[in-house]
Amino acid sequence: MSGSTKKPNLILFGIDSLRRDRMSSYGYGKLTTPHLDKLAGEGVLFEQHFSPSIPTTPAYASMLTGKDCFGTDVVALRHKGAVGAKTLPEVLGELGYNTTCVGFTGNPSSRGFDTYLDYEAWLPGESGRCPKAENLNEVAIPELNRLAEDDKPFFLFLRHMDPHSPYLPPKPYERIFYGGDEMDPSNPSMEPVYNFKPFADFLKSWIPEGVTDEAYVNAQYDGAVAYMDACIQNLLQTVDSLGLTEDTLIVVTSDHGETLYEHDCFFDHHGLYDCTLVVPLIIKYPGKVPSGKRVTDVTVISDIMPTILELMGIDEQLEPDGQNLVPFIHDDPGRRVSELYITECTWMRKHGWRTPHWKLIRALEPDFHFKPEVELYNLIEDPQENNNVAEQEPEIVELLTARMEAYISKREEQTGRTNPMYTNLGWHGKGDAPFTSSQQAYDTLYIGDSRNARALQAKELNKSK
Repeated sequence: MSGSTKKPNLILFGIDSLRRDRMSSYGYGKLTTPHLDKLAGEGVLFEQHFSPSIPTTPAYASMLTGKDCFGTDVVALRHKGAVGAKTLPEVLGELGYNTTCVGFTGNPSSRGFDTYLDYEAWLPGESGRCPKAENLNEVAIPELNRLAEDDKPFFLFLRHMDPHSPYLPPKPYERIFYGGDEMDPSNPSMEPVYNFKPFADFLKSWIPEGVTDEAYVNAQYDGAVAYMDACIQNLLQTVDSLGLTEDTLIVVTSDHGETLYEHDCFFDHHGLYDCTLVVPLIIKYPGKVPSGKRVTDVTVISDIMPTILELMGIDEQLEPDGQNLVPFIHDDPGRRVSELYITECTWMRKHGWRTPHWKLIRALEPDFHFKPEVELYNLIEDPQENNNVAEQEPEIVELLTARMEAYISKREEQTGRTNPMYTNLGWHGKGDAPFTSSQQAYDTLYIGDSRNARALQAKELNKSK
């Protein structure tokens, strides 16, 4: 049993598209995550954890290398080439760990695992629902048993996809947070969703026909989170039953959040608003981190790898861009973070600068939502980011732009490479020319159905790049 090994095991839950503010452990009014809440009560919860580079590929690259987007050279969903830094599975593999990745085959950020296992995380079954977390458990739990039987310590990376669209939790989870009439003909709230041409066919491919109420689709997201939480308990119980709890570091986080019905970015994860940037981070390691601790300082996704290595007692000279958070856990924080460079290269190419007071977003090319080139939000007065005050506050725009550009210049000099936001001109997969108008972007970008959406992140696509 690996419970007797000297080196600790690591289980990292990388939960795709999980919004921090939809978890009951973070104060959400609906009990969506009772089992993760219990886990947080047994460990440390970080209240202001940011994933500054959207979407999946740059976020996981940062999570699994400890580098920011300048260090990894990754900003785009459809990243071409390798990740420019050593990965966590490569580090642990060299130290004699068995390493297994579930649900992340073929992504450039997943380099270095011994074993890759896949599961169905996109398409619904005969019931019309998609039991993603159960599908994951069907491959992950036997693998956990296999890893536990080996003398070697292990690193198990689990990429859960339940909160990621399509939101199709099985019964009874599809209605535990909704009691209305989702097909009320007098409710027009889904009309703008169905009228957004780039995403309409994809959304209609999984939202039940005739749904008129956006609150129903929101409830499907919450139901998917609750369903996944229950299935995660199955994994946690397996860890306990195998006698691994005391020797296993468990980390729960997400690559990014989700825009549900906000900002016209319907049921997806693009846009540099806080609903996408702020994600959970929970760490449990009996005897090594306190129980029930909440850290209020700002932390970022590149902090995860150096923190893991510190907690596991591994001295690896990686020169991470992120920092070890163990001092934060013990109320002796290192370098406090107050300003963040933020990027998005999914369905729009934008970057910006976030302070505790202000959020600046600047478009590097026209976007398919026809949004202004410059957005500025006062996060104190307008935490939901609904009132763009860029025109009223030109001095703030100028100040934040200058701070952002100074930071970019500094990081370019430190890494010896150009900001990848400036070089990834083929980010949209439609050639290498930037869009010249929002109309062109709107007419060009199109997801299609769930199969096409799955293919955007599939191994075959990565091989062809």
